[in-house]
Amino acid sequence: MIQGIDYAAIAPPLILAVAALGALLADAFGAPRRALALVSGGALGVALLAVAALAFGGRRATFCLPTGLRGNGPRSCSYVADDFTLLFQGVVLAAAVIVVLLSVREVVESRIPAGEYHFLLLAAVVGALTLVAARDLVLLAVSLETLSLPVFALVALRRYDGVASEAALKLFLVSVISAAVMLFGISLVYGATGAMHLDRIAPALDRLPAELEPVAVVGIVLVLAGFAFKVAAVPFHFWAPDVYQGAPLPVAAFLSVVSKAAGFAGLAIVLALGFPAFGHVWGPVVAVLAAVTMTLGNLLALRQTTAIRLLAWSSVAQSGYMLAPLAVGRSRLPEAVAATTAYVALYAVMNIGAFAVVVAVRERLTRDALDDYRGLARTRPGLAAAMAFFLICLAGLPPGVMGLFAKVVVFRAAVAGDVTWLAVVMAVNTVIGLYYYLLWAVRLFTAPAGRPADVAPGTPVRAAVAAAFAGAVVLSVAPQIVLQTVATVS
Repeated sequence: MIQGIDYAAIAPPLILAVAALGALLADAFGAPRRALALVSGGALGVALLAVAALAFGGRRATFCLPTGLRGNGPRSCSYVADDFTLLFQGVVLAAAVIVVLLSVREVVESRIPAGEYHFLLLAAVVGALTLVAARDLVLLAVSLETLSLPVFALVALRRYDGVASEAALKLFLVSVISAAVMLFGISLVYGATGAMHLDRIAPALDRLPAELEPVAVVGIVLVLAGFAFKVAAVPFHFWAPDVYQGAPLPVAAFLSVVSKAAGFAGLAIVLALGFPAFGHVWGPVVAVLAAVTMTLGNLLALRQTTAIRLLAWSSVAQSGYMLAPLAVGRSRLPEAVAATTAYVALYAVMNIGAFAVVVAVRERLTRDALDDYRGLARTRPGLAAAMAFFLICLAGLPPGVMGLFAKVVVFRAAVAGDVTWLAVVMAVNTVIGLYYYLLWAVRLFTAPAGRPADVAPGTPVRAAVAAAFAGAVVLSVAPQIVLQTVATVS
């Protein structure tokens, strides 16, 4: 069987794959570090234009089986570029551009090999772009590992830093374990249904014989556990704080935004397209994961005294909010997927902006204490205003309307899906989150104990902060841009 390939559909990951090889070869021939950053940023920009061009066309699919197993049935495809795919690909690429901007100075000052860094970064983005388009379990697993494996190498690129090496080892072990768990789950699902494509697994699970239901249940739970590792959901979260702290800051931002967004896209795809028939099984599991994740993440964020660890635990808590809509199970599943999608898209802008400001501050300060941010409004009022706005958005308070709308969307999805107890847990956790976000924001405008540190970020970092701030302002003024988009996706 010879499959046709729609090169237009796969253009975004294909562009980045070629650019990744080009960056590696350019470095081998002595290209300057900033030139490599231009190659990465330019390739991401071109891929983003390709996504925009695809958005004006119809649904495209490739790597398709021509017919069903006996000459009839659905024409199942492994790679689909629909509205859902293009939205997540746009989020991933826009966040990756900001990560490249944040990386320019880090690569120079940390003596990170530039060619390897940009190759691995682009390779990870290729995995993320493929993951959100995957519609069979094999491609999902392969693209998830294509995203994960370069990331632990990125964490370890500061070769003479023991903390980075330890963080990379933890991330590697977690990746291996989660991959093994997921692959075992996939094998059980395949054994029960005889299918790998999600559009064939769903009807097979609907008419599954009673004796095979326990096998399918175990397989579905293991696949869910594999994704829970990737998105740092409790109790599979233990790697996140240490890895965020040990990794170069742009890589931590990548993990918190790009990797998390792709992981949630993959989880939503599997649950909504492949496993809806067993929503009564995975729905309660997701509900418990969401409640425990947001609660533990927020409670431990209260105890943090450093910016990175606070953002790490905040990111864990935010995973709980993203999981919450999916707890509805099969009932109102399209609306639940739309709510999770909206939250992920809005969270990406807020969080990448917060990381950009932290990178700007860390360019001049060796410490990472929250008290270092005292008096920032006196020395860098623009930077302080941007950070305060990002924190207010994360807290879900006006004028950070995008954060408020994100919270409202997931609340509404939980209540509409009759998971009211989870909405109550979210309300309590939102109050907890208000405390530590606002406490950090207040520090920006209080007098420091001594002379305030002079923070002078470089041009790329300022551009990253400005881009994220502009996006946050636009989405706070007009959050319907995202809400209407996800409505069409659902």
